[in-house]
Formats: sequence, structure tokens, C-alpha cells
Amino acid sequence: MKKTPFTATHYALGAKMHEFAGYDMPIEYSGIIDEHNTVVQRVGVFDVSHMGEFWVKGPKAFALVQKLTTNDVALIPVGKVQYTCFPNETGGIVDDLLVYHYEEEKYLLVVNASNIEKDWNWCVKNNTEGAELENASDHTAQLAVQGPDALKTLQKLTDTDLTAVPYYTFVTGKIAGIDNVIISNTGYTGCGGFELYFYPQHAAVLWKAIFEAGAEFGIKPAGLGARDTLRLEAGFPLYGNELNDTTSPLQAGLGWITKFTEGNPFIARPLLEKEKANGSPRRSVGFEMVGKGIARHGYEIVNSAGEVVGTVTSGTLSPATKKAIGFGSVRPEYAALGATFFVRIRNKDIEATVVRPPFRKK
Repeated sequence: MKKTPFTATHYALGAKMHEFAGYDMPIEYSGIIDEHNTVVQRVGVFDVSHMGEFWVKGPKAFALVQKLTTNDVALIPVGKVQYTCFPNETGGIVDDLLVYHYEEEKYLLVVNASNIEKDWNWCVKNNTEGAELENASDHTAQLAVQGPDALKTLQKLTDTDLTAVPYYTFVTGKIAGIDNVIISNTGYTGCGGFELYFYPQHAAVLWKAIFEAGAEFGIKPAGLGARDTLRLEAGFPLYGNELNDTTSPLQAGLGWITKFTEGNPFIARPLLEKEKANGSPRRSVGFEMVGKGIARHGYEIVNSAGEVVGTVTSGTLSPATKKAIGFGSVRPEYAALGATFFVRIRNKDIEATVVRPPFRKK
């Protein structure tokens, strides 16, 4: 298994470790619920150095990124970040990602750890524009400092005014004495905070500085278990669950990042335009369980007659609401707010109601 610059630290702290996307990663430290609540209420730190980072540079960089992604890159000036996805030739999703407009002719693409090789090959294959591509994944470390006290924690370590870095923007500056750190007001927890990108040799210094700065706020390390429950409560999709190669962004509830604007000739645009006009055969919905039971990925969704009408894509017991929640991919007639269906759990059909995410209200 691959290691991140923090792997030895995770073991030293007694983390429960497991393989994820080829990396030896922490699943939990003090417990998923404790870590989840720490991030919601105070501040927690996730090692996300396993994520992938690709640079796209040169005069053809914009044209390539615009073709590869469904969102409209023309809408983000330098210093802005955009959530988007790579569509494949059949309208499915290769991956979801963040696009950073770093300089006038330079973009940073941040992709999911499990898809790094697939995504890199996809970018190279479709680079008929001749943009300069660099896979910096093995030379980039990343920490996500998340929660309501994240800003106060990090502000101790930098002269950059973090209150002047709004959501989905970033700056490159000095933090904890380390130069050229990308300080990004992003994250996948729904709790606010920052993601930091830096060279791996600075990992130990930055980790120590962050935990010393956050001590007064009760800062704790958090693992992938809490990261998953947090993103689900926040209503964020996950690749491999809500998103995959056979699900279109329209089916996955990502119509808002699928821009059919002039000058945005992304891959499979005609197919997705046709789907938008004719309607999608299935829809991603959030739901809460009415009856007793926890929905899990892969469980069948059925109607009152017992007919299978969809599949659970994610499910858990929400630490914030104490309700069983989930996402499902269902036929359109079962996707309206307030609609009811049943999740088949151990051969019992348990009632659920369609609700609008996020499940954790601010």
C-alpha cells in the first residue's frame, strides 16, 4: 500500500488503519461519531494527501479544461475554484473534481484518489489541444482543516487575512513559516474550513503547528469514516456511490454543474442536452427512513407493491439528527419531495420519505 507523509503519525496516534484507493489510510481515531461531532462543533483535521492533483498549463489549458468538464470554466477568474465533473463519451461520469484557476494559463485539477490513474489517462487521451499536463499527485500533500473553528485555528499561523478568502476561492501564501501553500476555502464536510496543499517535506512541521494552534478549540484528527458521514449529512455525492461511469450528471442531481452555455463544448454535450430535453430515466434523491432500519449502499428500493424501483447509493445513521438517512437512485415518479417508497432491509420493506438535502441544517 502507498503511504502519505502522515502515515507514521496516524499509527503513532493509534488510528484504525485500512486500505483505501491503494493507500494505508486512517478510518477513525477516537471514533466516527466523536470525530464527526468535533468537526460539526469545533475543528478537525483530515489527511487527504491521497487525492490526485493535475496541472494543466499553457495557452491551450483553458480549451482543454473547458472540453473535459461540464461546468463553464470561463466563469472562474484567477483565484476561484469550481466544482465540476468529467463526462465520458456516453454521458456517464469519469469523476467529479475541483478546478482551480491558478494563473492566467494554469489550472489545477483535484481528483478522487481512487480515480487518479483513470483520470490521468482520460486527460492525456483527450488532450488533442496540446496543453501541457503534469501529474503532481505524488509530490503534493493535502490537509483538510474543517469546522467552525478552522479559520481561527489557521489564522494564528498566517499573515494572510483568511476572512478575505471567501467560499470556493483560494490564495497561495505562507502558513506556519512554509511558503507556497495553497490555502483553499473548500472542503467536503459542509462545516466550513480550509484545504491546504503543500510539498510533502513540510508535512511534519505543518501538522504540529496546526494541532498546537487548534488545541484551545479542542482540535482532533479525523478519519475517512467521519469524512463519509459528514459529506452525506451535508448532501454531497460520492464517486462510486452516487456517481459512476454509467450515471449522467443530470441523473446524479448535478444539473447545476452541467452548463449548456455558448462556448462550452464539453464531451458528450449533445447526449446530455437530449437527456435534459427528454427527461432522465432515474433521479438521485435524498431520503429519511420512517420505519426502523438503516439503509446501506446497494439495498433495493421498492414501491408499495414490492416492485424494485431503485437502489440505495449511500446510507447511514445521522449523528446530527439521529435519523437514518440516505441517497437513492430511483425512477422519476418516486423522486418528488415527500414521495414515499420502501427500502428492503433483510427481506423487510421499511418505509422512507424523499427529503431535500442537506440533512444537517445549519
